[in-house]
Amino acid sequence: MLKTSLLLSLFTILSIQLTAQERVKETKAGKDSLSTTVLKPVTITEKKTRTYLPEVKDMTIFSGKRTNVVHLSPGEANLSQNLGRMVFAKMPGVNLWDMDGSGTQMNIGTRGTDAHRSIEMNMRQNGYNTNSDIFGYPENHYAVPMQAVDHIQLLRGSAALQFGSQFGGMMNYIIKSGDPSKAFTLESEQTLGSFDMFNSFNAIGGTKGKINYYAFYNNRHSDGWRPNSDYQYQAYYAHVKFNFSKKGSVAFQFSHNDTKKQIAGGLTDAQFQENPRQSNRARNYFDPRINIPALIFKYQFSKKTRLKLTANGIWGDRSSVQFINPPNVNDTINTDLGSYNPRQVDRDFYHGFTTEARLLHKYQIKNVAGVLSGGIRYFNQSTDRKQKGKGTTESNNDLSLIGSYGIDLEFHTTNYAVFVENMLKLTNTFSITPGFRYEVINSRLSGVIDNASFPVSYEGNRAFPLFGLGLQLQATKAMQLYGNISQAYRPYLYANVTPADQLGVIDPDLKDSKGYDIDLGYRGQISDLLDFDVDAFYLFYGNKIGKLTETNSDNSTYQYTTNIGNSVAKGLEAYASLSLLKTLGYPIQHKDIRVFSSLAYTNARYESGQVSIDGTNVSLSGNRVEGVPDWIERAGLEFRSKQISTTLEMSYVSSKFNDANNTPFSSNGVVGYDPAYTLFDWAFNWRFLDHYHISAGINNITDRQYFSRRITMYPGPGILPGVGRSFYFSFGIKL
Repeated sequence: MLKTSLLLSLFTILSIQLTAQERVKETKAGKDSLSTTVLKPVTITEKKTRTYLPEVKDMTIFSGKRTNVVHLSPGEANLSQNLGRMVFAKMPGVNLWDMDGSGTQMNIGTRGTDAHRSIEMNMRQNGYNTNSDIFGYPENHYAVPMQAVDHIQLLRGSAALQFGSQFGGMMNYIIKSGDPSKAFTLESEQTLGSFDMFNSFNAIGGTKGKINYYAFYNNRHSDGWRPNSDYQYQAYYAHVKFNFSKKGSVAFQFSHNDTKKQIAGGLTDAQFQENPRQSNRARNYFDPRINIPALIFKYQFSKKTRLKLTANGIWGDRSSVQFINPPNVNDTINTDLGSYNPRQVDRDFYHGFTTEARLLHKYQIKNVAGVLSGGIRYFNQSTDRKQKGKGTTESNNDLSLIGSYGIDLEFHTTNYAVFVENMLKLTNTFSITPGFRYEVINSRLSGVIDNASFPVSYEGNRAFPLFGLGLQLQATKAMQLYGNISQAYRPYLYANVTPADQLGVIDPDLKDSKGYDIDLGYRGQISDLLDFDVDAFYLFYGNKIGKLTETNSDNSTYQYTTNIGNSVAKGLEAYASLSLLKTLGYPIQHKDIRVFSSLAYTNARYESGQVSIDGTNVSLSGNRVEGVPDWIERAGLEFRSKQISTTLEMSYVSSKFNDANNTPFSSNGVVGYDPAYTLFDWAFNWRFLDHYHISAGINNITDRQYFSRRITMYPGPGILPGVGRSFYFSFGIKL
């Protein structure tokens, strides 16, 4: 969209200049008189059909890699509520934990990785990280409103060489920027929905001289589908870019979001069957606040060489107060106390800074064209963790204590990285891209556990060399064959090196998880008729971390945290979009009817290993990896015209287990079998009178009772039901 807008600006400027030159007239005084003509606005619409990234974009090489890109539209998804299964429908294999319908947390996993708060994804916005602590506690508490997003990029597996640690891949939200052809634009959309949902999104932007700017404010609140599940969400963002010359620019961006959410808690299987909307938790709350300032400097030394410097911080906190017990234990008055039981207070405070320099250089050696992309990164993060605090007996969101924290720890991580990739165009149609990354991680932990009676300390310094290789063959003008192999790793987390109690022991030789990812795919387009991308993958995840039961010399037992085994995820990811009108021979210049399918098969199994279950070490060999369905299919029927766009979508997710031992059932609902489910959603958008639009939709049309996750911790424990049928209606204006 930015390229189109820049071309439009250039076209307009040239048109004015040529028209003015033709109208130069000599005055009586012999001086030139310049008459001008005001041109009517011209709108050029970019056709955004490509579902993968080009060989090189911005400062990054994507050649030979499995990539996805989706451009967001209110006629394709419920953007006002961040409905993930519609937003990511055209990215096959994205496993989503559908938690509470609020859209305030995106829980994303791919290729057999954990979806909990996107913990195994490298989550980014405009190229910089948004995970709360990418190495020690990489949960992503930041949630950008999808109404502000222009498009989303997903780079699978092989992202490790350019972006850092992850098995799941790198996901990057590209926020809208100011219109380069106008000094001021205003966008406002107000949405009403079921369960007293109200969403207000407002944005301004434009370009004045050398300055481009964009800012939004979003506020959303709802009573929630279940009792005790109301929430208030707020997000705002500001971007100012100064183009100080034709070659360089500097931009400042600031992002903030905060959520105040009541937690309805989990359910047992019996409670879910009886009534999935019930809740026996009225005193549980969650309150994350995240701030991300960023400074981005770009400079083009020549047509062949570009530099990008990015510095960003992240600070904020994640707070919760809960009565934590299995769902078959009601939160009732304690007769001995004459009041409710005290709740548990947990708080994290994040303070991080990252700076990264990237250089991209294009060159030619005889008949071989090359693109070299490399850079360095420095990362410094501190996290203060205060958990198991004895909270009050009140019922509101009260984080005050009546006793000290049971866990009071400070974590600190310093990271240095250097990375380089070199795309070599050996022929006009074939390229090879070797890559290398060297990562240094220094971690330390200090503090106390169990009210100062159990001091702990830990220090771990290690380094990782990572290698990768990508191949791409341009089979035809519009078809590509690609393949990639790349190493990946996941540093052990703070939780892995923190004993649960005084009897817990950490393996002094604990290793980070390591592995590799292999891709082989074919993608392309057949005119306006068909878009497709089919990919086979193999992901090896070694040295997974867990707990074993060990025995002392006196026959007493203890929990031993160590590397427990390896898993493999292999399968197929396929996307296709077919024009029905084109198939029937009708022209599609101004309208089209398309059908799409986004299918993924993931066979994720443990190859080896064991885990402690009720004090006994149990083999995991052959078990399904927890939380990973074998099949995910999202398919839809779309209609597009200049004024109207609408999508009817089906989402199918097959069954899975939520623990590595594949436990089929537990009476308290904390572990067990998650059955398959199928959902239908509808989105509609109508543009009229140039500046106005109406959007509407229905989520879960058939009112299917389902759940995508049961959990042993926050925000459960137990089954977390998915939201039933709901409606929304929006009115928007853009000037």
